[in-house]
Parts: sequence; structure tokens; C-alpha cells
Amino acid sequence: MDIRGFFQRKNSAQRGRERVREGDGEENEDRREMEQEPERSGEIRKARENQNTTASQQEAAGGSLRTAEGGLLEGAAGDDLGTLESGPRQNVLPQYPLSQFGGQQRAFNKSWFEQFTWLEYSVVRNLAFCFSCRIFGKQNTLKKDGLSHSGFCNWKRALNAFREHEKSSSHSSSMICWHSCKTTKNQGDVVEQLRSASAAQISERRQYLHRILAVTSFLGKQGIPFRGHDEQESTSHNQGNFLECMKLLKTFDPFLKNYSPVSHTTYVSHFSQNDMITSISHEITGNIVKEMKEAKMYSVMADEARDGHTEQLAVCVRFVSCKGHVKECFLGLRKLERFDAQCITDTIEELLQYHTLSDLICVAQSYDGASVMSGAVGGVQARFRQRHPEAVYVHCYAHELNLVLCHTCKAIPAASDFFGLLENVYTFFNTSLVNHTKFKELQKDLGLFASELVQLSNTRWACQVNSIKALLNNISAVLATLEATNTPIAKGILSKLSKPKTVYMLIMFSQLLGTTEGLHRYLQGERLDMGKAVEYKMSVVDTLSKLRTEAAAEEIFEKAMDICGSYNIQIPQGARHKQKRLEGFVLESSCGATPNLTSSAEFRYEIFFPCLDRMLQELADRFSGAGQKIMEGIQACNPSSPTFLSEDALKPIAAHYHVTIKPEELVVAKNFMKRKMEKEDICDITTAFHLLDEDMFPTLKVIFRIALTIPVSSCSCERSFSALRRLHMWLRRTMGQERLNDLAILSIEKEYLDNVDPENVIDRFAKLKPRRYNLMLPQ
Repeated sequence: MDIRGFFQRKNSAQRGRERVREGDGEENEDRREMEQEPERSGEIRKARENQNTTASQQEAAGGSLRTAEGGLLEGAAGDDLGTLESGPRQNVLPQYPLSQFGGQQRAFNKSWFEQFTWLEYSVVRNLAFCFSCRIFGKQNTLKKDGLSHSGFCNWKRALNAFREHEKSSSHSSSMICWHSCKTTKNQGDVVEQLRSASAAQISERRQYLHRILAVTSFLGKQGIPFRGHDEQESTSHNQGNFLECMKLLKTFDPFLKNYSPVSHTTYVSHFSQNDMITSISHEITGNIVKEMKEAKMYSVMADEARDGHTEQLAVCVRFVSCKGHVKECFLGLRKLERFDAQCITDTIEELLQYHTLSDLICVAQSYDGASVMSGAVGGVQARFRQRHPEAVYVHCYAHELNLVLCHTCKAIPAASDFFGLLENVYTFFNTSLVNHTKFKELQKDLGLFASELVQLSNTRWACQVNSIKALLNNISAVLATLEATNTPIAKGILSKLSKPKTVYMLIMFSQLLGTTEGLHRYLQGERLDMGKAVEYKMSVVDTLSKLRTEAAAEEIFEKAMDICGSYNIQIPQGARHKQKRLEGFVLESSCGATPNLTSSAEFRYEIFFPCLDRMLQELADRFSGAGQKIMEGIQACNPSSPTFLSEDALKPIAAHYHVTIKPEELVVAKNFMKRKMEKEDICDITTAFHLLDEDMFPTLKVIFRIALTIPVSSCSCERSFSALRRLHMWLRRTMGQERLNDLAILSIEKEYLDNVDPENVIDRFAKLKPRRYNLMLPQ
């Protein structure tokens, strides 16, 4: 049995019965009207026949355009009717066509448009239609009336017919379909609306995370603690810096005032804080690594320092950015499990592999002079070169300059005793509040500028010259305080300070260390180059060499004698007399006999020349750099060097890094630089590097980039330990290693932190682990 055919015949029979009932209803209505008004029966019958004829013609013309759902396609009932895009076509005419109804003529009324928004009018056929039922009506569910299909023209009973039609269930369904269609057209389908609502919620959450990111960046940049001892809002008046900053921001931010995050997803817990700190840290290091990969080469610097009961290794990198700027960046902080060379090397290598830097060329490595780092056989530099053959070792120039003074003090006993006395003076005035108060009062009474004495340190470079200058500027207040203090320690220090030899050494070391002070500051910079550092070092050596004259020594002696005369310090006459042991319980000299110096020549040959010669010898023996041949190649990149762009000097450094120099390119570069030097000042490697075009001078550009990438010092690692001291204070000792590393990156790399993209950080935060609510905007 054909099931489909059976149901089709059944539906056709049902539609036939509906048509019969509809016709019977209309005939009964006309019959009642004719019985009430017999004289109009003929007119009504004629109007009915005309209406049926018009409907038949319309059905014959447009019946074949009916849709599968039973409605008419656009234009089926009249070309001047509305479409799905335009909506109801409510044609307003000055005068509508009149139709005869009995003894009266009636027409369509334009005011009906205001009462029935779904109503439309066909000018061509002089018929009214229901737009929603015509477009969205279904044949098997709607009553087949004129407004829905064939059109309506009985203007006499139009209002009643419109109202009855508006109340029908079929019309209500069509209106719902019409409004849904308009909503879908304006706002999209249901899926799009849900996606749009979800995107709005995600955007709102991301705006909220923008505020959390801003507070996290601020606290990380300033090195301020995040958490408080008690963060419960009900019991604590200080919930910690992070939560208190969020509350302060909420006071002035309209968004935070109106936004209420879900109670269990506020993103302000310490877990979320760690995630946000990690996301910012990864974004910063990601930007650094991106620039390193564009440079295609780098050098590594490392140094270790004790942090409480652990040993921390700081690793920094140096590279030349695509814009030609030399950068030294902090890459990470790692806890050392052991203190041998193998462990340090493995830790450095693990950090480089973590940041996917294995494919780049490491041109150099720089550490301090400790044997575990600088050992040529089993040290870190030797083990690292086994994995990176091109990485030449550079002993940190700043450490070497500091060692010059340390070895000078060890070799000259008088110098060692002198700096020991400076440390005793600082300790005397800073460990006792009484002594310090007397010193400040006398400093004010004598009209001196308010300043403090400076402590000596083996790791703080150039602090020796600062300590000497501070004592010279306040020597009157220091002597007056010691004279007013009746203690054995004060008398012993006063006895040593009131000697011509001490005053002479103050003046002498003030001049000698003042000569090297500028080099100390320069070597602590980030963007210095090896060629310039060697030039400055040679200038310092030349300056010190010129001081080794009797005239210079005599000038120092005269300055010392002037100070001695101002404070009644007498030069001893004759040979030194042995004093009684601990006479008056004051030890006036160190153990071992020291001669009394009574003349300028004795000061010159016993103190000045030995100290100066030792410094010159240490400066000559140190600063060996990255090897003689490599250093000659670096100097050949320096425009102020006599060997600038010398082929013989450039060949060794080019061969070491597997770069092939083209003689023709070198000749063109020489002529190009010569013409440039006639017009402008080219004083360093960086300036020359910027002038060289990569397409015109490809091999020279690589060699100059290598020369700039080779580090001069490892001071960037030392600066990271200064940040570590601020971050890992005693109040924050429970901090984990990962959080400490991330906060160190935020605190040290402030330039990258200021330029970080908040959207990328929030994306990293969203992907760090599964989140309860989606934070990623739809693509």
C-alpha cells in the first residue's frame, strides 16, 4: 500500500471539505442579508459574483507560485505588494478606487494602515492583504480567507473583517514568525545571538582582567609585596597591597563599580595572582626571545649569589636588536642544587633550551673571575664551550678593575692598613647612635654640608673612592668628634688619623682612584662595546703613567701638608722611637715596625710609587678580553682604531665565527666610511654598524654585529641580585622559586613590562590552565 499517496488523498479530501464549509458560511451570510434587505439582494449577489471572478482570476494567474508551505511567493498576489525584505507595502493614495455597494460607493481607507501594521494594499488589483499571513501562512493550518490568499475588497465590512482576522490563531502564528524573522535578520539566528551574548560576557570578563593586570604590573614593577597577613574582608583592615589596590581602583573606575564577578571566580586569589604574574613574565621573556631570534646570535652572562640558605644563579643575555640597539636582558633566576661547574653549566644550558635558543649562535660568555667559572680545564667556561664552540670567554671587565685595587692593597701593607682604618672610622660612627649624633651636631656647627660616611665593600665597585671623598669632606667634624669622645677606641682612631702618612694616603688614593672612577661607571653600563672599553682602559693607563713623576708626587705631598697644618698634625722628626706596649691602653700602630716618614722623597718612594706601579702592573696584566686575535678583530671594527677595517685584523674573528670576508666588499666599505667620516663624526662601533647596509655589506654587517654582541662585563647579573635583595626580603621568605623568578623579571625588565600587550597576556592567562568560564573571544 502506498502510504504517501494515502495521506495525500486524505489531506486533499480535508481541504475540499473546508472549502465547502467556507462557501456554505458565506452563502448563509449573504442569504441573511438578502432576507433583511430584499431590495439589495440583487446588488449583493452581483458583488459576490464579481469578487469570486476576481479571486478565480488571481488564483489562475498566481496559483502556480504558491510555496511548499502553502503561502504565496513574493509578487504572487500582485507585483506592487511587499516582500520579505521590504515588509508590508502600504501604498498611500490621494484617492482610492470606489466600489459600488448597494446605493453607496465605498473605497479603501488609508487610516487602516495605522490601526493594522500587518495590512498592505495592492493598487493594481484594488485588494487588501495580510502581509504576515501571505508570507508565512501555511495551507494546512490557516483558514483560507481573502486577506491571507486571494485578497479582500469588501470595504463595507472591512473593519470587522480585519479585527476578526487579527484575533485568529493562524494570524497570531504568522505574526510570531514575522517578528522572529525580523529579529533574526537584525541580530542573527539563535546560535549567533548566543554567540554574541557569550562574546559580550567574555569581553566584560577580559575588561575586568585588564584591571587585575594593571595592578599586578604596577606591584611587580615597583617590587612591592602582593599579599597581606590577613586577607579576610570581614576581619582585616589591611588585606594586602593587591586587594587594597583593587579596592582603591574600584573607587574611581565606573566599570569596577558596576561589575560584580561571580563569587567563586573573582581572579583575585593568590593562585590567580600567581597565574597572572606568570603570564606577564612569559610574555616579557617571549618578546625578548623573539628579538633574539631576529638577531640570530647572542652572548650569555651568568653569576651566582647566596640568597638566605640557597644559591641563586642569574642568567642574562646580550644581543643586537633588529633596529641596531645593543640590549642586555635578564632571562631567568635558577636555584642551584650544587655549587660545582657541571651543575652551573647544566643549569645555564637548561634555561637556554627552555627558551628554544639552541638554534642560535652563542658568540661569547662572560662571568666573574672565580675559579669555578673561569677555569680553563674544568670551569664553566670550558664546559660551556664544549657545547658552543664559538662562545669565547670574557672575564668581566668591571670585576677585573675591582681586582686591580684589591691586589694593590694586598701587595702594599701601608695601603691595606689605610683601608682598614677607613672601615674602623665608618664602624665607629655608625654602630653607636651617640657617636653619630655628636658627628651630625659638629658637622652642623662647623657649617659643613650634611653627608654621611661611606662603608667599604668588596662587591660595591668604586665605593673606595666614595669613602675617601666622604672622609676628606668631613675630616674636621670627624676629628672634633673623636677628640670629644673619651674612649680608648676613639683615641686609637684619632691617633691614626692624626698622622701625616694617613693624610698623604687620603690625597694620593683620592687622585688615583678618581682617575679610574669614570671607567668604573662606564663598565657598569649595558650598551658599551669592547672596542670602546679597551680605549678607555688604555686612556686610564696613560693617565696613571703620566702621574709617575716627582712633580706629581710633590703636588700630592704639598696638599697633604696643607691639611696637616690646618689641623695641627706635626710631621715626626728623626727616627721612630719604640713605645711601651699598650701604654695608656691605646694601640697606636699595627704589629711590626713601620718607619716614620719625614720628607717628600720618603713619601714618594715608600708609598706613592709602589702603589702606582702595582696598579699599572695589574691593569697591564688584566683585561685580556676574548683572546688576542679576537680582540684585534674587534678593534678593527672600531672607527677610531688605526686598524679600522683592516683585512688582516678581521680575518681571525671572521674565521672563528665562520664568516667569509669578500675583499671587494671590504674595499668598498673603506671608501664608504672614508666619505662618511669627512661629513660626520663616527666614533664607535655602534655608529658604524648603523651606517652599514645589510644588502650592500652583508659579511661586514655580521662581523660588526658579533663585535657588538660580545659582552664587556656581567654587571647585568649583579643588578639582578640587587633586585633579588628587594624582592626576597625577610617578610617574603615563604615565596616559591617560580614566583620569585617571575617577579624578578617584572622588576628588572621594566621597559618590556611597559610595552607588554594586555590582550596577549590575558590570552596566556586563559590558556595557562582550564578555566571555569571562557576567556577567549571567538575568532
